[in-house]
Amino acid sequence: METDPPGEQHRLRLRNLRREDYAEVRALMEVVYPDIGGAWSRPVVERLVEDFPEGQLCIEDNGRVVACALTVRVDYNRFSNPHRYDDLIGERRILHAPEGDALYGLDVFVHPEYRDFRLGRRLYDARKELCYELNLRGILAGGRIVGYGEHADELSPEAYIDRVRRKELHDPILSFQLSNDFDVKRLMRGYIPEDRKSRGYATLLEWDNLYYEPAETPLVEAPKTQVRVGVVQWQMRPIDSLEGLLSQIEFFVDALSDYQSDFILFPEFFTAPLMGLSDRTLPPTESVRFLATFTSRIVEAVSRLAVTYNVNVVAGSMPQLEDDVLYNVAYFCGRDGAVAEQYKLHITPNEAEYWMISGGDGLRLIETDAGRIGVLICYDVEFPELPRLLAEQGMDILFVPFWTDTKNGFLRVQRCAQARAIENECYVVISGSVGNLPQVDNLDLQYAQSAVYSPSDFAFPHDAIISETTPNTEQLLLVDLDLEKLQELRAEGSVRNGRDRRRDLFTLTWTGRAPGPEAVSGSRERAATDVPSGGTGGAVRGRVLG
Repeated sequence: METDPPGEQHRLRLRNLRREDYAEVRALMEVVYPDIGGAWSRPVVERLVEDFPEGQLCIEDNGRVVACALTVRVDYNRFSNPHRYDDLIGERRILHAPEGDALYGLDVFVHPEYRDFRLGRRLYDARKELCYELNLRGILAGGRIVGYGEHADELSPEAYIDRVRRKELHDPILSFQLSNDFDVKRLMRGYIPEDRKSRGYATLLEWDNLYYEPAETPLVEAPKTQVRVGVVQWQMRPIDSLEGLLSQIEFFVDALSDYQSDFILFPEFFTAPLMGLSDRTLPPTESVRFLATFTSRIVEAVSRLAVTYNVNVVAGSMPQLEDDVLYNVAYFCGRDGAVAEQYKLHITPNEAEYWMISGGDGLRLIETDAGRIGVLICYDVEFPELPRLLAEQGMDILFVPFWTDTKNGFLRVQRCAQARAIENECYVVISGSVGNLPQVDNLDLQYAQSAVYSPSDFAFPHDAIISETTPNTEQLLLVDLDLEKLQELRAEGSVRNGRDRRRDLFTLTWTGRAPGPEAVSGSRERAATDVPSGGTGGAVRGRVLG
């Protein structure tokens, strides 16, 4: 292709490619790709234009083609897995799926004399606009790593990609793709075997369309993006029976369900008033075991309320006795009848010494009809590794039932919860109890200010506090949460904690014993999923009630 050197009088125009452009496209490809075969044949280019005209883009300068982007539609599930370039295009066929749910970038090439004009970025932006217009999941692309050949003797391809990602090395193709918001999903071997510069390797890159809406999903089954959360700041008060406590629980479930809440959160050990029902004075270790005798009946009753009132209930936490070992356990009761447990993993010195409570050893991400959630009890939120493991599995909301007796204890929970919201780009909901129980040893003081916290960025409140209760007053809190804001934050926020982690410097790995899930039946099995560990290939498991 002959062209005058770029001068002052440019007339750049972005348009769709036409069949009659082939001669200029051929000349351009010969200039750009002398090392991997040069230009494609006329039938291949013309077939692309015929099958998917809106996906074939070019930029002309004064009527002369100087840059191109060639694209097809594909099935995302097939091409988000390892493949070769020949699976997409060859002399005798071109893989184009008219009903495909993703774009696949076959090629972008710019005449060398125009590479300071950022024409590649214009073509990438035009592709993204097309993805929006067609309502597709995103854009996939196989990217050559043309600088790797110069470092192959000293670096593995994985190490080379990491160094390019950290901007310690520059790769003409990969660096450009990363700067255009594409993420490396995997390394592919033998993508273009004759590509000596890349030694046959390529990256599978992906750009996600945040506004993609699956057209075939029935409205009733579509995942919720606007979620309403109800928080109970629970008043500890003497009661005279289990039925009296259940009646109080139902009052709050009924009240918050009237406002179409998707979730209700109760505090840690909110069933403690039942300890006052013993017919004799018990030492602390026996008193909490007495309380544990009510747990199964309360969980069954709360699960029934969740179904009856059509609301997901995080039923605070309660003591649970197993093989003469006492645990502090939070219960998720789904409105579909699912029930899942989350054991408290870190036990405070007071719990361990006064009540002889032991820590659990499992962590679960809970799939719900209103987002992915995690539950951590009080002290556990002060250990950032646990929320990070949940966040890596896509947690949207972290629920933290807590019990603190003094303001300084509350502030530990509060400030750690706020930090977890920021560093994990999620919402955090905390719920505590107030009042006192003079007849119950070790539960005579309460301090709480329940709240809902957000990440800290422009789309959220300026202080990252969505709402909070009046301290030390029985109160209900209702908050609407927008899950789409989290997706936008993770992809386009002022800072992106999840994406910017230096995984080359540190990793997070679960090493504890992980008991497998108990036998379950019906919908209950779908309540919770194992959280994979950070890189060992194992699993962090929890328990599911049958």
